[in-house]
Amino acid sequence: MSLEEQRALLASRWPELLEEKKREEKRPDIESLQPLPGVEEGRGVVVRFAPNPDFVLHLGSARPAILNYAYKLKYGGKFILRFEDTDPKIKRPLVTEEVNAYGAIREDLKWLGIKWDEEYIQSSRIEIYYNYAKKLIEIGKAYVDLCRPEEWRGLRNAGRACPHREQSVEDNLELWDRMLAGEFGEGEAVLRIKTDLSHPDPSVRDWVAFRVIDVERSPHPLTGSKYKVWPTYNFAVSIDDHLMGVTHVLRAQEHSVNTVKQSYIFRHLGWKQPTTIHFGRLKIEGGSLSKSKLKALKIRHDDVSLPTLAGLRNRGILAEAIWELILSVGIKPSDSTVSLSNLFAINRKILDSRANRYMFVVEPVKLYIELEEMVQVPLLIHPSFPERGKRIYKLGPGKIAVYISKRDLANKSFRLMEFVNVEVQAQSGDGYSAKVIGRSIDEARRMRLPIVQWTPENALKAVVVKPWPPPGGTPHIRRAIGRAALWSLDWAHVSTPTHTRRGRRRR
Repeated sequence: MSLEEQRALLASRWPELLEEKKREEKRPDIESLQPLPGVEEGRGVVVRFAPNPDFVLHLGSARPAILNYAYKLKYGGKFILRFEDTDPKIKRPLVTEEVNAYGAIREDLKWLGIKWDEEYIQSSRIEIYYNYAKKLIEIGKAYVDLCRPEEWRGLRNAGRACPHREQSVEDNLELWDRMLAGEFGEGEAVLRIKTDLSHPDPSVRDWVAFRVIDVERSPHPLTGSKYKVWPTYNFAVSIDDHLMGVTHVLRAQEHSVNTVKQSYIFRHLGWKQPTTIHFGRLKIEGGSLSKSKLKALKIRHDDVSLPTLAGLRNRGILAEAIWELILSVGIKPSDSTVSLSNLFAINRKILDSRANRYMFVVEPVKLYIELEEMVQVPLLIHPSFPERGKRIYKLGPGKIAVYISKRDLANKSFRLMEFVNVEVQAQSGDGYSAKVIGRSIDEARRMRLPIVQWTPENALKAVVVKPWPPPGGTPHIRRAIGRAALWSLDWAHVSTPTHTRRGRRRR
C-alpha cells in the first residue's frame, strides 16, 4: 500500500489521527529543587553536561543532564554540552555504522527538551591543552616522568618523589617536545602534575595529566592518528571548566576524588574552582545502569528491554516521566534506587489524559450477530474529555461479524461494550454465532452480564510485545535479555493503527 493509499485509508476511517496536535511546552517543576550554594544574585549559573561518547545515554546519565539543565532554568545563565572524548584506547568514542554516540546523545537531549547554549568536543581542543601543559611545566608545576609504571607505583605508595620530579624546567620542556614529536612509545613517558606526595589518597599523588597512546592501533574516530599525546580526564576538565566559565559542577559522588585532583590545576594557575555538588549514584532495581555491562549485551542500543533513553523512548516512555523521576530524586548525596515500575506509573499518569481510547482484542475470534436494523454505536474518544468527540460505528442491518477475545467465550452471555447484549449459540464456520438478547445497559446490569471489548470486522491487526519473560519467568531486565528479551501475546485486533512516529507512544 502506497503512502497516499495509507493516508486515504486513515482519512476515511480515523481522520483524528491526521490532525496535528499542538501541545504547549510544559515547564518542568523546578521550584522544589534544593538551592545551589554560591549563586551570585542576578548573574545566573554556568553549568555543563559532559558525557563521554563511548555509549549512548541511559537513565543514570540522564540525571546529571536533567539536573544541570533544571538549575539553568531555575537561576538563568548558560548550559554547556561538552563531549569528553580524550581516551581513544580504553573509553573509545562509539562511532559505528549502527550508532554514532555523538549524534545519539544530541538526539536524546533534544528529546528530553534540553537546549544547550554552547557545544564543545574535547578532541578538537588538544592544542589548547598542550599550551596549558607547557605553561605548567614553565612554572614548575608539571614534569615529564620516564619511570617504569611499576617503579612509579612503589615510589608513590611510599610517598617518595620520582627521580624526574626535580628535573629542570628546560629538561622537562625538552622531554615534553620529544613526547609531542612521537619519540616515546605508549607507557614510556607521561606528564605529571605536582601535588602532595603525602596525600592520604595515593591516586592524588602527582597524578598523570598526559600520556602517550598508540593511535595507530587505537585511532580516534574523529581525529584519527593526528595526536599521539592525550590529556587525561582530570586535566582536560580542569582547563575547560575555567575557560568556559563554569560556575557550578553537579556530578556523581564517585567523582569526589577527581574534584580533589582538579583542585591542583586551579591552584597552580591561580584560578577559582567551580562550586561542586556531588550526588549519590542512581541504581535501578533489578537491573544495571553500568555502561560496560549494557555494551557487553551486544544488542541494539534502542532495544526496548534496555534502560537507555532510546530504548525507553521506543518503549513509549515520555520525556516528562523521566524528568519527574529524576527531579524526585534530586541532588541528595546518598545513593538512590529507582524501579522501572515507578517510571511506568509516572508515565501512565501523564499519558492517561492524552491518550485516546481504543478497544483492543487479544486472541481474536469472530462473533456473528444478526441485526434487524442498522445500529449506530457511539464511543467516546476519551471518557474524561467528551469534548474530543465520539467515534461512531454503523453496523447492520443483517448478519455482521465482530471480533472478541477468545477468553471471553467462557461467558455464554455478555454485553458488547456500548452495543448489544448477546448470548453465544454455537460454533459457526470460522467463528461463533450469537443471538441479541437486549440493547439496554440496565438489562445487562440486572442480568449481571460481563462487559467485553470488541472490534468491528475491519479492525487492524497488531502484535503486542513485552520486554519481560512470559508467566513463570522472573521480570528481570538482564535475565530477559538473556532469554531473547521479547515474547508475544499473539495476534490481536485493534480498532486504530499503531503509531510508529519517533517520540510518540505506540498504542
